[in-house]
Amino acid sequence: MSAAIEVKLIGLSKTFGEVKALNNFSLEMAKGELVALLGPSGCGKTTALRALAGLQPLDSGKIIVHDKDITDLPTSKRNMGMVFQSYSLFPHMSALENVEYGLKMRFRKVSSSERQKKSKELLDLVDLASHMNHFPHQLSGGQQQRIALARALAISPNVLLLDEPLSALDAKVRSQLRDEIRRIQLEVGTTTLFVTHDQEEALGIADRVGVMKKGVLEQIATPAQLYDKPVTSFVAEFVGLTNPIEGEVRNGKINILGQEIEVLPGSVTSGKAKALIRPEAISINKESNANAQVLTISFLGSMLRVLLKLNNGSMVTAQLPSSDNPNYKIGDQVLMRINPVPVFAKEL
Repeated sequence: MSAAIEVKLIGLSKTFGEVKALNNFSLEMAKGELVALLGPSGCGKTTALRALAGLQPLDSGKIIVHDKDITDLPTSKRNMGMVFQSYSLFPHMSALENVEYGLKMRFRKVSSSERQKKSKELLDLVDLASHMNHFPHQLSGGQQQRIALARALAISPNVLLLDEPLSALDAKVRSQLRDEIRRIQLEVGTTTLFVTHDQEEALGIADRVGVMKKGVLEQIATPAQLYDKPVTSFVAEFVGLTNPIEGEVRNGKINILGQEIEVLPGSVTSGKAKALIRPEAISINKESNANAQVLTISFLGSMLRVLLKLNNGSMVTAQLPSSDNPNYKIGDQVLMRINPVPVFAKEL
């Protein structure tokens, strides 16, 4: 990364009983970068965020922020802004008072007029200036979360920490607020760690995404690299949809249904394996030498999802642009082909 490194998490380890929540976990974040940690429940992503915030003591490891070792620094001294899933707004305070609260606690020498000015600017940034006198119960969930974001940014934090901030919202609001968070983060330029179990959120908002499993960072990369070039079978299967299709690996390629497809680094190097094929990498055509039958067709707006049964009995899902639909019908015999893009191959 060309930008200066703002955050270094070095060899973090934390055990709860017999569970290793963090297992020699290391991560670097560039100044102004938004990194998302993605993984199933219990993978350690929230533990990593809480450790950075100073809310979770570590067994070992170091935390460096802005070239300063803050490993043993209390939370109140770390200059971190946090946004939680539960909003955590004060119900007896207006939107303006909630945003102003952090400034009041952190900067006691700042005058009331200055605090109000900055708070109003932040409410304007999150497009809620017209709601500054509203109380939390008068606001929607999405509006409350934007107030929480403005409050976290009010103290000009070195790092903004977002702990599954969208998971309590409905799908449409979640998508809209995700885009808003990204817009605001880019405008303010605050280095941000975003924790989520939602793949769409992680891939849609982050500069880089780190996929975690059992306290270990399996891979960190740009969303496109993560999706197209997974380095472990866990990442390949966890991020997006895949079809496991058996084949034979030899000389860096896997033979699947008579096709030779290049395998990605980290794959099985020889012998029988399962290729993890993305649904959009599969094409179908009505041809006389059919090798599959259409079982179901699902219309998804711009896409069609087609469930196929291969002649060998295997089930495969293809995802096709709706505009390319040549009126497929359930029961149609089709020729299934795999696009010649590298795939990950795992052990049987």
